Amino acid sequence: MKKNLISMAIAVAAVLSAANTFAEDGTVNFTGEITDTACTVDIGANNTMTVDLGKVARTAFTGVGSKASATKFVLKLKDCPTGLNLARVKFDGTGYDGDDSVLKLTQDLGAAQGVAIELSDPAAKLPLFTPSTAYALVEGDNALNFYARYVQMAQTVVSGPANASATFTLNYN
Repeated sequence: MKKNLISMAIAVAAVLSAANTFAEDGTVNFTGEITDTACTVDIGANNTMTVDLGKVARTAFTGVGSKASATKFVLKLKDCPTGLNLARVKFDGTGYDGDDSVLKLTQDLGAAQGVAIELSDPAAKLPLFTPSTAYALVEGDNALNFYARYVQMAQTVVSGPANASATFTLNYN
């Protein structure tokens, strides 16, 4: 009986000392606010928008990094209440082979390969998971302009459907 108690005491001491060996290298504090009101997103039925990037010839791509012309799309916000001064938009989706600077194409049967979709706001390229430039909001209706284009990501481009999906989140200041 004494041996069992001693063994248990040693085991408990070992577990407790192991818990104290984890190192702390820093602290991350998260802040934010949940608001009662926000603008209403007006982009179509079921809050879904389709942006037609058109048909681009495979031969239009001349090497990794070459780009098709941009297509503008607008996120409409309506009924914005007083007190919301700025909005930033963050697009989320699947990056091209781990590169979150562009959106990977949907991998359907026969889909195009070697290209991705680059998003931007009027100021700069907009990587996934990154807030856009701040848009000044007015009470009422607002239009937030964005651009999308195909960009060559690999040495070889294979033709086919070139579709992708992203979700977006509005953050107000």
